Amino acid sequence: MDQNTLLNILSGFLLILGLIGTILPVLPGSLLSFIGLVVFKFSNDSNYSWIALLVALFFVILGILFDYLLPIYMTKKLGGTKYGIWGSILGLIIGFFFPPFGFIVAPFLGAFIAELLFTKIKSVSALKSALGSFLGFILTTGYDVILSLIFITIFIYQLLN
Repeated sequence: MDQNTLLNILSGFLLILGLIGTILPVLPGSLLSFIGLVVFKFSNDSNYSWIALLVALFFVILGILFDYLLPIYMTKKLGGTKYGIWGSILGLIIGFFFPPFGFIVAPFLGAFIAELLFTKIKSVSALKSALGSFLGFILTTGYDVILSLIFITIFIYQLLN
């Protein structure tokens, strides 16, 4: 197997792993996808510029900032606490074992239950807080998934041309 093929396989693996990581909180999804593009840059099948990679890196860094700041903002905006955020993350991990709806329902339920258990807010406020945490999570996850899919599309397009 030549070096070019090896780079393409490694790049494809990192891109797919990155896409999976956009849903799993233990993997840095869009960052792994970006690294896949960087690896692919060294392949003879790639012809995009280093400036294109810098633009991609900008969007990855923006996504990382969103990952941390948007759920907090949305939760606080709707009256939640850090417990709602952590409950949402725990719910996501549990939801991983119950696809496909576990990814959607479990973060919301995790935030709601955490707010009820660890704060003194009433169920309506906990529900509102859970909604904020959930919306923040969905928006950031959606951003990361789209970004990783764009990177995969670039990879496939480059391979086919």
